[in-house]
Amino acid sequence: MSDCYISYGEIKRKIRNLKKVELKIRFHMVNFQECNNMLNKLAKRNHISLVWDEFFDLHESAAKSVRYPIHKLVKMNKDELKNIISEFYYGVYYQFYKDNGILDTSSYDPDILAQLGLPFDADSGAIKKRFRELAKIYHPDTGGDSSKFVELIDRFESLNIK
Repeated sequence: MSDCYISYGEIKRKIRNLKKVELKIRFHMVNFQECNNMLNKLAKRNHISLVWDEFFDLHESAAKSVRYPIHKLVKMNKDELKNIISEFYYGVYYQFYKDNGILDTSSYDPDILAQLGLPFDADSGAIKKRFRELAKIYHPDTGGDSSKFVELIDRFESLNIK
C-alpha cells in the first residue's frame, strides 16, 4: 500500500503535531501554549528558530520559502511522507545536539547536505563522490564558476570529512 495517499486534513494535523514534538524535544516543554510563549521570547533574544519553520508551510499561499509546502505534501504518498518526517526528525535532533554541545562527530549538517543535493543521512563516501561530481562542474579550469567552486570547497570543508 505504498501508493496510498493521506487526506489534506490529516496531513495538516500530522505536520502541526511535528511542531509540537520539536518544541518538546528541543525545549523540554509539555504545554503547547507555554512552548509558544517561550519560543517567542527566545526568538526575540537569541534569534532561535524552529527546524519546523524551514521544512513546512501549511498555508496555501506559501509566501515563504520552505522545503515542503502544503501543496507538495498533499501530492505525496505515505512512503514519501515517512521519508520527509524522518528527515525532519534528523534535523531536529541534529539541532538539539548542536544547541547542547553534544553533537556526534558522525553526523553531518543536514542543511549543507541538502545544498549539495544529498539526503540527510548521506555517509562520507557519498559526500566525497558528490563533491568530486560538483568539483568537475564548478572548477574554473573546466569552464565552471569560480565563486561556486569556492563555495563548494567551503561547504565540503565545513563537513570535516576524513
